[in-house]
Amino acid sequence: MKIHEYIAKDMFKDEGIPIPNSKMVKTPEDAKKAAIKIGKPVAIKSQILVGGRGKAGGIQFADKPDEVYNKTKEILGSIVKDELVEMVLIEEKIEIQAEYYISVVLDRAAKKPLIMASMSGGVDIEKVARKTPDKIVKYYLNPLDKFLPYQGREIAIKMGIPNILIPKVGMIIWKLFNVFQKYDATIAEINPLVINANNIIAADAKLEIDDDAIYRQKELTILENITKDEFAYIKLEGNIAVIGNGAGLTLSGMDMLKLYGGEPATFLDIGGGSSRENIAKALNIVISDPDVKTIFLNVLGGITRADDVAKGVLDVLNNSKRYIPLVIRLTGTNEEEGQEILKEAGVLYETSMEAAAKKAVELCKNIE
Repeated sequence: MKIHEYIAKDMFKDEGIPIPNSKMVKTPEDAKKAAIKIGKPVAIKSQILVGGRGKAGGIQFADKPDEVYNKTKEILGSIVKDELVEMVLIEEKIEIQAEYYISVVLDRAAKKPLIMASMSGGVDIEKVARKTPDKIVKYYLNPLDKFLPYQGREIAIKMGIPNILIPKVGMIIWKLFNVFQKYDATIAEINPLVINANNIIAADAKLEIDDDAIYRQKELTILENITKDEFAYIKLEGNIAVIGNGAGLTLSGMDMLKLYGGEPATFLDIGGGSSRENIAKALNIVISDPDVKTIFLNVLGGITRADDVAKGVLDVLNNSKRYIPLVIRLTGTNEEEGQEILKEAGVLYETSMEAAAKKAVELCKNIE
């Protein structure tokens, strides 16, 4: 889930990262009022969720309130990078002495958070990495260890930051990691981090939240006014519903069905942190599909607990008016408790995906 700049900056500010004086507005009149209140030349920044907006005309500058009004009127309702601009950030224009780059990203290959930092900020960091990779400091973190302020200072020293600024830049790096961790981010980025008369200001803010952690970040979904579907659901042409807790696991289950001669009726990813209630909702969705003859529930418990899965299954079986054969692959967290619940209820389960997929195909063929 991508977060708009104005919200990300508020989150950075709450963590103690300095940001420019700014206000998000949705009308030219409010833009003019914000500029008058700021009392200085401002930047008018379109609030869209794609990069490269500056080069596409999505950022304008103005010295006077009337100019702010006119330029805001031009930007609002325009299309920038294929996105409709519905709001802008009126922000104090900053005099820039130097621009740095700092980010924390989730390196999925290394399975670790990675801090990247460079004194070459304000530009496309991918170009810097490609042309002058030595200008980027990379610092991997052990997810089991605590990241401490002195490590932020170490990174600032490796960047080549002037001595007088090392404590301040190091503290910004430490605080940015706190944002990354606190909000379950996949990326938290400041580009540029601006130096202005020995002051350090986050002139831009980028934040993306792991979709599988959204259930822990309800306030952000409210702030972003997101009406996101609860599940990733795709209707297919087969007759065996496939439900999994994770896109990769769901796709693997579909492949296994095909291997044994079955045809998936759904792709339904309930996500990595599903509750008893979510399991029941997902099952009710596929039960209501008349084309579904059998259900293959493929669960590898991590955040999702196997006993919660079992209870969600029984909630549906005990209340559903339509009976559909169900096979569950159930392993992971609290697997013994979950399997015992299913066993007592007489519900089929397997511990391997292969066995469960094969059984689901057999059941479906017997119905036909």
